[in-house]
Amino acid sequence: MVAMIDWIVQTVGALGYVGIFVMMFLESSFFPFPSEVVMIPAGYLAFKGEMNLWIAILMGIAGSLAGALFNYYLAVKLGRKLLLKYGHYIFFTPETLDKVELFFKKHGPFSTLSGRLIPVVRQYVSLPAGLARMNLGLFSLYTALGAGIWVSILALLGYYFGQNEALLKENLHTVTVVVLGFIAFAVVIYIVLQKKKGSNGNE
Repeated sequence: MVAMIDWIVQTVGALGYVGIFVMMFLESSFFPFPSEVVMIPAGYLAFKGEMNLWIAILMGIAGSLAGALFNYYLAVKLGRKLLLKYGHYIFFTPETLDKVELFFKKHGPFSTLSGRLIPVVRQYVSLPAGLARMNLGLFSLYTALGAGIWVSILALLGYYFGQNEALLKENLHTVTVVVLGFIAFAVVIYIVLQKKKGSNGNE
């Protein structure tokens, strides 16, 4: 494990900012490439003075957005034909596909943002957004916001905790709890606003 972590840190350092962009692009598209193995080492390299922390975060956000747009346009161009044929590889069935299309038509902006904070989901959240023809400007905005939160958390963890693996693992658990709490809070706020909007529209 230590050797693997060292290799990842060396790889990110060797590839630099372009490497961060490319690997986060892969993480945000169909490839199951965890962002943790990219942004935490990037934060650590920033701690060592070998990278600029804010540029690394911006490149991580840019890569995530590019990968999300790739999936978005893939869904727009190939749509149902692709997902119905290969959906079982990404846990999609015809029934769930119908449900997520309807869900994204109604809750697109919010679900796109919150989905970027959930492991596994963030790799595929762009697909139903593309199928639902979600407004591209809103999609890009909320994707960038959600990716920005997650990328910043990981990079800052790497920056502040460095190579203290035990402390890092402990705080990763804490961060997961905090992120889930943030999502729950955002859901409540969203539901309240939707109900308020609905009640105003009925008056």
